[in-house]
Amino acid sequence: MSSDDKLAQKRQLLEEQSEKIKAIADNETQSSLKCIHLLSVAGGATSETYQAIEQRIITDEDAHGAYHLALMAQSTPDLPIDARKLIELVVNKGQGSQLLSLLRNLPVPPVEAIKQRIMSEGDQEVVEQMMAYLQINPEGIGSQGLLGNGQHERIVPLSQNGNS
Repeated sequence: MSSDDKLAQKRQLLEEQSEKIKAIADNETQSSLKCIHLLSVAGGATSETYQAIEQRIITDEDAHGAYHLALMAQSTPDLPIDARKLIELVVNKGQGSQLLSLLRNLPVPPVEAIKQRIMSEGDQEVVEQMMAYLQINPEGIGSQGLLGNGQHERIVPLSQNGNS
């Protein structure tokens, strides 16, 4: 089998998996985590599949799915999804541990919004972890933020118009 044949076969398998994942996202409520898992196993998917998973997350207001897809989008910048919407969903509806993880893992997280939300939840352990993290890193700049002065241009706003 030639390398072109192998590539064509791999592409066809990926498209078949993408269609299966998209069908689940389109038709099963609360299926985003299942879809994200299948996506990881398949090693990728079509743009339409990522968009179907994003739509499932938004429709279900699924903070868990939003959290995982937002982190995936941060490590794969060309995904055809709106990470801002996903991050906003996690900030508004996520659990303290997810908020703390966003604070630590996003290149430039929405620190004030996350801080307010964690404080309002009142989970003392998460509050203490957040305060300890912010004491050594007050701007919440992730490891990618150590690149230099351009970091302020990379801030992910919580909404299209930049208002939080």
